[in-house]
Amino acid sequence: MLKPILLVEDDKRDLELTLIALERSQLANEVVVMRDGAQALDYLRREGDFAGRVAGNPAVVLLDLKLPKVNGLEVLQAVRADPALRSLPVVMLTSSQEENDVVKSYELGVNAYVVKPVAFDRFVSAIGDLGVFWAVLNEPPPGSSKASRRGEPL
Repeated sequence: MLKPILLVEDDKRDLELTLIALERSQLANEVVVMRDGAQALDYLRREGDFAGRVAGNPAVVLLDLKLPKVNGLEVLQAVRADPALRSLPVVMLTSSQEENDVVKSYELGVNAYVVKPVAFDRFVSAIGDLGVFWAVLNEPPPGSSKASRRGEPL
């Protein structure tokens, strides 16, 4: 069973573009979409509406910085503070090139900080590369479960 990709994005246009880009990369991973930081944390912690969600972390979290309710930095901070989520790969996927945002993200333990390209073809390429790297190529930390593309345990 492939682990899902968690996409946390509130902007409708960026959400549509990211989903198109992930689809074009032909990943078989399900993409789970959350529209705000509070909803993302509930999903990850299996709380609220997601209390019945099957256990396990996504392959990667693609996290926007500027989100309603709980912003991306606060989500990242909560993930890194939770022992069950601490090793979860988190990629900040944002339009912000503010040095303070980049520095703060890395201080809080982000795995990568990617500025969304403006040009559609570059955006599709960048998102596809991210999806393939984190969902297929990346080797998770020891003790994490990772499923192969055939659905067999590694």
